[in-house]
Amino acid sequence: MSTAVHFGAGNIGRGFVGLLLHEAGYEVVFADVAAPLIDALASTPSYTVHEAGEGGRDHVVEGYRAVNSATDEDRLVQELARADVVTTAVGPNILRFVAPAIAKGLAARPAGASRVAVMACENAINATDILEREVRAAARDQGLDDAAVDARAVFANTAVDRIVPNQEPGAGLDVRVEPYLEWAIERGPFGDTVPEIPGVTWVEALGPYIERKLFTVNTGHAAAAYFGRAAGKRKLSDALADPQIRAKVEAVLQETKALLVAKHGFDPAEQEAYVQKILTRFANAELPDTVDRVGRAPLRKLSRHERFTGPAAELAERGLGTAALLAAMGAALRFDAPDDPEAAELAQLLGGPDPDENLAGRLTGLEPGHPLFEDVVGVVAAARASRRD
Repeated sequence: MSTAVHFGAGNIGRGFVGLLLHEAGYEVVFADVAAPLIDALASTPSYTVHEAGEGGRDHVVEGYRAVNSATDEDRLVQELARADVVTTAVGPNILRFVAPAIAKGLAARPAGASRVAVMACENAINATDILEREVRAAARDQGLDDAAVDARAVFANTAVDRIVPNQEPGAGLDVRVEPYLEWAIERGPFGDTVPEIPGVTWVEALGPYIERKLFTVNTGHAAAAYFGRAAGKRKLSDALADPQIRAKVEAVLQETKALLVAKHGFDPAEQEAYVQKILTRFANAELPDTVDRVGRAPLRKLSRHERFTGPAAELAERGLGTAALLAAMGAALRFDAPDDPEAAELAQLLGGPDPDENLAGRLTGLEPGHPLFEDVVGVVAAARASRRD
């Protein structure tokens, strides 16, 4: 049986990537630093992924293994050395920490073994490129040059899309997810040896699909959270049930639709259908997703190439409208969810002495003179004023 090592045994790892790999016939090895989670997986023969909503089904995942990547590196390296697929769902900032183990696994790979497919399944553009750079750097410490890495591994970018909310207390290892999923992987790096993973969409050029997902699903998801939080909503579905909030989110997605159509040539009718599908997914009342969870990390989500500033900047450069995205950025600046370190840091920055122009640049990465810059300065000033009131 083929083996897949997946870094990140959390809800996305168990409820999306691990599930698809299991259903593709792989023996899945979950690797994580969270000892209670790994211990639970090691002592439990199966868990169930529950699809919530119309058409949803239950999927039982079994026959997996679990390894603590912090305390049992030798075993992890052994698993990596014989793996056919390595995937991650750990967050883009954590990729550099899993790369050394992958590099050691490549160094321990038996002579003549087929190349392992390495794919980072993260909410970031070209996350596998980030992981590849880190793996190649770590591989040099193992005596592997780039040619040796190329002989042992193939790296492919992916785009993943499935809403996996925080789980209800007492769920254990079971995961509640939405029925919809999309996992797009670029075909080119594999040549004629594309892995067999049912449910994957193989594409020749992944960039447009990554941006379509990021600027529709992620932008819309965060906009709904920030507008919902500002209106006192708790659940994301409650926010979408409010006609005024839904209209604001839809206006945001009409702007990103305009960018995607202009930039990548997506058919306007197809993109509109995609937008409406996304809005329906967000409104799924059977998913216990909260605006606080979805809105977490506002500083990252406001940064230069993320879900708000990224599309708004490109729209402004094309002379296209950005009013709805700017409104969403304003709502993000007012996000004050408890227990979110970035929200607390944002509040400190807005209450600090930095001039509006400096803070606008610091938050968004935009330079004075950019066609969006003065509008962002105005949004920052308005957010500061609202926090003082």
